[in-house]
Amino acid sequence: MAGAGKFVWYELMTNNLDAAEKFYADVVGWKMKDAGMPGMRYTLAHAGESRAAGLMAIPPDAAAAGARPGWIGYVGVDDVDAYAKRVKDKGGAVHREPADIPTVGRFAIVGDPQGVMFALFKGEGTPPPPATPGTPGHAGWHELHAIDGVKAFDFYSGMFGWTKGTTMPMGDLGVYQLFAINGVEIGGMMTKMPQSPVPFWVYYFNVPEIKAAEARVKAGGGQIINGPMEVPGGSWILQAIDPQGAMFALVAPPAS
Repeated sequence: MAGAGKFVWYELMTNNLDAAEKFYADVVGWKMKDAGMPGMRYTLAHAGESRAAGLMAIPPDAAAAGARPGWIGYVGVDDVDAYAKRVKDKGGAVHREPADIPTVGRFAIVGDPQGVMFALFKGEGTPPPPATPGTPGHAGWHELHAIDGVKAFDFYSGMFGWTKGTTMPMGDLGVYQLFAINGVEIGGMMTKMPQSPVPFWVYYFNVPEIKAAEARVKAGGGQIINGPMEVPGGSWILQAIDPQGAMFALVAPPAS
């Protein structure tokens, strides 16, 4: 199906929306605006004048089922129902059946065969143009820590046509496999570290400079769990946990 496969949205579900808004506004530089959705509070995080992400409280039914704060990425498709069926057919799960968001689009919450959640989405109308790579506040990288990195790549490439980019050996940890959409590398996959209890996606948001961002994370009550570190190509990254327990990551350009 044409048009499938790009990450088009990032959403935080949290147990303290006020605190999360302040934390990410300080750390990433987002301007927070209420979306004006009837019946619920949904916050749009803006990078400049463009929308970069959404924040919402964990719904009561999800909280009762044990949902914890976390980020989820939305992958654009041209038929949410058909892709949800494909996820099931390939051994994944549908956690929330396809449903409409009035005037916004149609979505479903799904899980890959190794239990990692992501979302499917088809928007209404013409989508805004993508941000220039590296634009502060927008997502700059997507990383999957899977139970089995090779099988995970097979699933996502079969679903969305993602192709292999650079393969980076990591010794005993296996390989870090970059993946590309339309020839552009936009993320990587690996078999998770043994100490990671569950597999997960983590999303990297662009910041101008990593050491200053590290200080903002700490000042806001977040916890650095990896980095800052320089990665091949010269960019700098860190991974962190926000004060409510959601994992996120930041990426900055090479130091000048």
